[in-house]
Parts: sequence; C-alpha cells; structure tokens
Amino acid sequence: MNAERRPARRTDAGEVHPGSAMNRPPSAAHRPGRGSAGTGSGRSPGRGLGLGLGLGLNSLLQQPLNRQQLKRLEEHRYRSAGCSLLEPVMQAWWEWLVRRLPLWVAPNLITITGLALNVCTTLILMMYCPTATEQAPLWAYLACALGLFIYQSLDAIDGKQARRTNSSSPLGELFDHGCDSLSTVFVVLGICIAVQLGTNPDWMFFCCFAGVFMFYCAHWQTYVSGTLRFGICDVTEAQLCIIVAQVVTMIVGPSLWNIMGTSVLSPFLHIGAVITLALMIYKKSTSRLFENNPCLYILAFGFVSAKITNKLVVAHMTKSEMHLQDTAFVGPGLLFLDQYFNSFINEYLVLWIALVWSLFDLIRYSVGVCNQIASHLHINIFKISPSSFPPANLQEQNHHK
Repeated sequence: MNAERRPARRTDAGEVHPGSAMNRPPSAAHRPGRGSAGTGSGRSPGRGLGLGLGLGLNSLLQQPLNRQQLKRLEEHRYRSAGCSLLEPVMQAWWEWLVRRLPLWVAPNLITITGLALNVCTTLILMMYCPTATEQAPLWAYLACALGLFIYQSLDAIDGKQARRTNSSSPLGELFDHGCDSLSTVFVVLGICIAVQLGTNPDWMFFCCFAGVFMFYCAHWQTYVSGTLRFGICDVTEAQLCIIVAQVVTMIVGPSLWNIMGTSVLSPFLHIGAVITLALMIYKKSTSRLFENNPCLYILAFGFVSAKITNKLVVAHMTKSEMHLQDTAFVGPGLLFLDQYFNSFINEYLVLWIALVWSLFDLIRYSVGVCNQIASHLHINIFKISPSSFPPANLQEQNHHK
C-alpha cells in the first residue's frame, strides 16, 4: 500500500520492464482433444459427469503456479510512482515506528498481524450489527478505528523492515497486496456499519462493491503498465477519513449519519463477473437476501473479489494471462443457479455455503501461492534467517534509501 513497499532496481534506459503487458509471452495454444469429433457421442452422461468431477478435483489439488511462472517471478521487480498528499506527513510516524522493531521480526509477520487486528475489530461490529442498521456499543467503533490505524501503520512499515533486514522478495509484495485485498472488504464493510448504511441497501451495495472495484482497478493498471501508481488522494487518505468517521461515530453515535443518509481487457471480466452476479442476485432475490443479510452477502462476494485480485497481482508479477475460469465463482454460481430454479434451496442456506466456500477457496489459493513462492525462493514466510542480515554498516544505508 505504501509506495516504499518493495525497492525497485534500476534498469537500462531502453529496457522493457518485465511487468508490462507488451513484454508478456503469448499464451500457449490449446491442445487438441483426443480422438475425432464424433468419438464422444457414445459416452454415457454418467461417465462425462465423473470425468468433469475428476478434473475439478484435480484443479483444486494441483499447485497454483507452474514452472514458467515461478521462473519469471524471479525476474520481477517492484515499481511504484507518485506520492499521496498525506504520505510525507505520515512518513515521520512510520520511520519512528519501524526503528522500534527488532531485526528478527519478519515483514510478512508485521502485515498479517495488522490484518488480523483489522479483521477482528470489524467482526466485533458485525456481531453487534449484522444488518448494518443496528447500533453497536460506542467502544466497538473506537476499536474498529484503532484496528484500522494499526493495520495502516504496520502495512506501511513492512517494506521498511524488509529493507532493514535485507529480506525483500516478490513474496513480500504479493503478501502485502494480498492482505490489502482482504482488508479492503472489511474496511468498507466497517464504515458501512458505522454509518448504518444498511438502512439504504442500494447505497450499501454500491459503496461496498465500488471500494472493491477501485482497489481491483489499481492493480489492473499495475498489471497493464508494470508500475503501481499513487494519486494525490489515495489509500492513505481514504483510510484516515474512515478512521475519523469511526471516531466521530463513537463520539456522537451512528444516528448522526441518518441525517445525511497481458490482455489489457481480460482482468475486467473477473471483477465484472463478480459485480454482475452480485447485482443480479441482489435484485432478483425473492427473500430479500441482501437486505436481510448484508454483512454475510458482502463477505461472500468480498472473499471472491479478494481471491481474483490476488490472482491479478500474481499475473502481473509472473507476466501471465488471467483466465476467467476460476473456482472462486462456485459460490456466486450456486446462488445464481438456486435463483434460476426458483430458490429450490433456501437462499439463506445457500448464502452460507457460498460464504464458506469463498473463504476456503481464498485461503487455499493464498496459502498455496505463498508456500510455493517461499519454497522456490528458499525463504521463510514469517521468519528471517540471521544469515540474510546485512552487515551493520549497511543497515543504516538501506534504512535511509
């Protein structure tokens, strides 16, 4: 999230950056099927179904990245440009904070700790306000604000810690953005609960998915250009505004807000499919599924968006294409099919199934990618090997770069 997340290495003036869409290798040609076109006409439906289930199970068990992706991952270099309005002001706090950390603390451990606090404090709000229309204890809003502030601070210093300990790696960049993709869901959901936006489901729906979409677009642009760009008003400013809103809610109460009331285009298919499915299910539900369960609904689709955002980051770092077929769409697909068959199964039950599946699929993919990259690069995820520490005279030089 911070522009200093991972240091970029200088390249020659005429070099094409490996992260740009122009330098990505063409996708492999489709393999021809075995046999002639009429060979499959004699197969029984049961055999075809079994084959389909077998292929689906195989896709779940296989490793997320292939050898070519891992090889190209070694060539990846993080690049960023721009500086937001408040970032220079916050740098003093971040620099002071990172100096208080011992060298043995791994950057990824810093990131995951901040994410855990952010998620837990938002879940407290969800527990008290499951439909985003109730009023939580005032301390819960303060806890949510503190959780977000701690997450922002830890997310900003993980890259600084990586430079201090000479442990920067592509896994660190992926881990940072992967945690951000999940945090975005909880941050947006937390502010919607604080302002009781559940009283206006249309606005809550728009705000939650607009936040997810904007975060996705930031990495979409990175996927195309190879550079993560920061604007004048960016994530830091948005998070600070949300923190202020949470604190105001704690002081005044939520009643205050009731007054106010590779392929350049291929990544769009993923986020477009998520939002389209979410909108169709929301509008066509006969049991007012979103209105009665807004938090569960946002989480179910938020986990899907977090997973496909992680895949977009991986595609950028490995210079690979994004394919629309993804197990992340199983959950939304079940909800859509249930509505298509006139809600043969209770929508609330299917929503829970979609939520559990989306969370499982996100964890499965994230753990698999992190373990695979760590194994390939011969590094640990949450530990730093003392042998990787730079000499004492270089620690201060790396810190002030």
